[in-house]
Amino acid sequence: MRTVTAQERRARLGTRHHLAQPADNVGTVASDLIGLHSSDPATVFLSARARVKSFQVSDLEVALYQDRSLVRLLGMRRTLWVVPVETIAQIHNSSTTKLTDPELKRLAQMVEAAQVSDDGANWYHQVSEKTLEAIRARGEPVAAVDLAKDVPELREQFVFHRKDGSVLARVGASTRVLFGLASQGRVVRARPRGSWVSGQYRWAAVEDWLGGPIPMMPRDQAQAELLNRWLHGFGPATETDIAWWTGWTRTDVRAALTTVGAVPVETEAGPAYLHSDDLDPIPPPDPWVALLPSLDPTTMGWKERGWYLGEHRPQLFDRNGNAGATIWWEGRIVGGWSQRTGGEVIYRLLEDVGSDATAAIDHEAEALQGWLDGKTVMARFRVPLDKELADSRAN
Repeated sequence: MRTVTAQERRARLGTRHHLAQPADNVGTVASDLIGLHSSDPATVFLSARARVKSFQVSDLEVALYQDRSLVRLLGMRRTLWVVPVETIAQIHNSSTTKLTDPELKRLAQMVEAAQVSDDGANWYHQVSEKTLEAIRARGEPVAAVDLAKDVPELREQFVFHRKDGSVLARVGASTRVLFGLASQGRVVRARPRGSWVSGQYRWAAVEDWLGGPIPMMPRDQAQAELLNRWLHGFGPATETDIAWWTGWTRTDVRAALTTVGAVPVETEAGPAYLHSDDLDPIPPPDPWVALLPSLDPTTMGWKERGWYLGEHRPQLFDRNGNAGATIWWEGRIVGGWSQRTGGEVIYRLLEDVGSDATAAIDHEAEALQGWLDGKTVMARFRVPLDKELADSRAN
């Protein structure tokens, strides 16, 4: 059985993820990585900037909102992604459809617990249909705040109380209803109301935005096709890696591995799999550095991360497994970065990487700061190192 060393895995990561060899356009990056994380709106732009030659914000906006060759889609692990249109059917049918029943059940329970209706399922059915009709009637993407003018039920607040009667949480009905429609593949997020760092999206019916509904296919076929693509960018990967990234069961993972004919190999993390057409060793690329944003698809690409993360998890991940902004040197995470108000990029190395690497990291931090041009982008999910760097922002 072939052994793939940690060094070769880092070479594959640098090359396949366009960190050592930038791509010509954002569509290539999104395709080769299957998708770019978009739970934090700024992440997808910063991820693209790290991988695309001379990338500008408008490059991604054109692909998302004019050409519509890329689309925001709820997918693996109940996460929001920016994905190529040609992969929508694979992602939706392999992963998103599994979310629908649990999500609608959760929403129905939420409606009843908040005493909005005695029949939460029927309430959602009625309100979601009215919401979809309102979106279509507008004839253009519409924000939730404007939809609420057409569908008064969307103004409801689901209020939850502690045992002592105090308010535990308030959840807007519009948020939950639109999320339910998205999980059903009936609506998509369009251009936000604000800038590229805004998460206040306008909404469009899938048929209006993409020219037709999301194609349906059997789940096992969709899972096999998605895994076949994913292994090219992320192999070798263990069953644990695949199950975590996809959100599938181990049974689903093993069935898909068998269908695609994945080849077992040995890694430092144990048995793993490569695509059957991807067995040749990968030569190491030239030295490279990258400053990646929180929740970047490379940082979040595997569950068993020791080969590129080392001992830095406590500083760079929160308790829920969300990754902070990271510094990479030749396929390894060696530190983290943040910003001061006003846009200055600040960072901390967590290990000695030598003078050449430090100089390269300094240069890349300056380049990122120049690209941001005074805009401050703070991660939505705060990790320990980011909180420590925050203490220096006022100094």
